[in-house]
Amino acid sequence: MDASLGDRCKAALQYLVPHHAVSRFTHRLTRVRHPGFKDWLIRGFVRRFGVDMSEAAEPDVRTYPTFNAFFTRALKSGTRPMDTAQDAITCPVDGAVSQIGAIHEGRLFQAKGHEFSALELLGGDAAADRFEGGAFATLYLSPRDYHRIHMPAGGMLTRMLHVPGRLFSVNPPTTRAVPRLFARNERVACLFESEAGPLALVLVGAMNVASIETVWAGEVTPPQRSAVRTWDYNPGEVRLAKGAEMGRFNMGSTVILLFAAGRIRWEPGYAPGSPVRMGRKLATLI
Repeated sequence: MDASLGDRCKAALQYLVPHHAVSRFTHRLTRVRHPGFKDWLIRGFVRRFGVDMSEAAEPDVRTYPTFNAFFTRALKSGTRPMDTAQDAITCPVDGAVSQIGAIHEGRLFQAKGHEFSALELLGGDAAADRFEGGAFATLYLSPRDYHRIHMPAGGMLTRMLHVPGRLFSVNPPTTRAVPRLFARNERVACLFESEAGPLALVLVGAMNVASIETVWAGEVTPPQRSAVRTWDYNPGEVRLAKGAEMGRFNMGSTVILLFAAGRIRWEPGYAPGSPVRMGRKLATLI
């Protein structure tokens, strides 16, 4: 779908907003521990976005020490059953498909009229070459969704990159209107050797996404920096099983999956706008 005039106007206003200043304020606000304030904030958010608290491991909003603790809440055991078939690549998040398809000549489709390269997405890292001719999926997490990220396949971490950038919203209207959005926003790229071969999980920041965490490094963003940071890991230093938590968004955003050529086949029926749930089959190993 082309960007409408409304999409373009909303996106144009975002160019004027001090993205990181707003997000730093959100970071502080969502960690306020005053019971009256944080309970008011959580209850208002639940009503505004229709959050299903019956799925939460702790459904009583009063038990969360901060809004951020609520936002990154755990789910009840069994709420998201995992497809345990050996050839199943599972969805890492709750949300919706933004785009899904093939990586052609190193480029990923964002929206009609907009593409970006795997090399840009990975901050210029040469690992982008490993995904040429492969497959990608861009998965959008709305505010109401579960915001922990899980492994789609078992794997061994080899490298993590923090790529600084802007913090445009990643909602569908902005995705349609802002060129190269996911290659412009701040992001954390995690590279694995997995059961499906080379695998990248790219956690893209957005407006009010005040922090991105991984289970092995803790909080990666903030602080804001001007250069790409890289961490390399020894073989076997970080191993995660399929379905294991690998990170979380402190406020919602987007995850982009990259697979090498000839390794997976997307399940039929997935298209832009399709709802997804963590643990369900997203692709099949070839």
